[in-house]
Amino acid sequence: MILASIILALIIFLVSGTGGLFSSKVNIYAYFENAAGIRTGAPVKLEGVNVGNVTAIDLIPKDHQPPIQQTTPKDYIRPDVVFDKPVRVKMSIAKSGLKDLRTDAIAEFKTAGVLGETFIDIDATGTRGGIVSEGAILRTKPMRSMDTIISASQSAVENLDALVRRIDRIMTPIENGQGTIGKFINDPELYNRLNATLAQFQNVATQITAGQGTIGKLLSSDELYQKVNTSVDKLNAIVDGINNGQGTLGKFVKDDQLYNNANKTIQTAQQLIGDINAGKGPLGRLAKDEEMAKKLDNLIAKLSAISDQLAAGQGTAGRLLQDPNLYDSADQALVEVRNLTKAIRQDPKKYLTIHFKVF
Repeated sequence: MILASIILALIIFLVSGTGGLFSSKVNIYAYFENAAGIRTGAPVKLEGVNVGNVTAIDLIPKDHQPPIQQTTPKDYIRPDVVFDKPVRVKMSIAKSGLKDLRTDAIAEFKTAGVLGETFIDIDATGTRGGIVSEGAILRTKPMRSMDTIISASQSAVENLDALVRRIDRIMTPIENGQGTIGKFINDPELYNRLNATLAQFQNVATQITAGQGTIGKLLSSDELYQKVNTSVDKLNAIVDGINNGQGTLGKFVKDDQLYNNANKTIQTAQQLIGDINAGKGPLGRLAKDEEMAKKLDNLIAKLSAISDQLAAGQGTAGRLLQDPNLYDSADQALVEVRNLTKAIRQDPKKYLTIHFKVF
């Protein structure tokens, strides 16, 4: 029985451990804030490959803890904080697995599945330190415990329950036909109106498909297309005529003579304006000569005075414009001349007979 027990222990050790029974191993340590379900004999994995086992788990008093510099990946807290970690885990690592294990590797607790065994996984990605030796202390980062996960799940469940209650409060009036959505779902009159509207739309679509109405003709008749095509052809002909210099617009666009004439006119206008600014010619003197301006102002003043006299009835011209007696006399004279002319036309012998006397 003793021999069988020894053989069974050796088999269990060989199956669960790493390396041979007499293979060389190195003991290293890691400090954690909580044991989190780890047990003695639990596997130690390097990038998922078994390299050793947990050989001891100790609770270290604070005054015996070494000052461990916590430097972890960027996504975990601050890299420069020193933590108090009371749980020391001793790991036995086969020397065959030390070639890829560096002093700046990070150890953490992981579980095989949701409810599986807790083990230690060492992350050596991007490490540049030296190869670990006996008594080395690895950096660590905490594991999210099941209590934390359950607490977060509980909060999510509570939020989901509150959301379900709100949805229930919204759905109850809808089921009772209250509100716009409730009436839309439960009111048969709205369904009938919608059905009638769809029937009308179907009728309109049928008429359009049959080519009836303005829209139907627009979609089905080729007449509008022919007219548009003809208009486009005419427009193309007009554009071609303009490009060929035909017609008024064509000459305006293509004829250089029009441009030359316009250019000459602009030059002449510029020269005329320059002469006026220089005081040349009548317009220039009128614009620049102060003596001419004074004479023109004096002339305007005299004309204004004469106009005032005419308006006041002064002088012959003023009396001619303002005296009604003169107007009446002139009118009477014209009437008499018109009567005399009429009488002469009626009996010219009476007025045009010439008498000769011979002595």
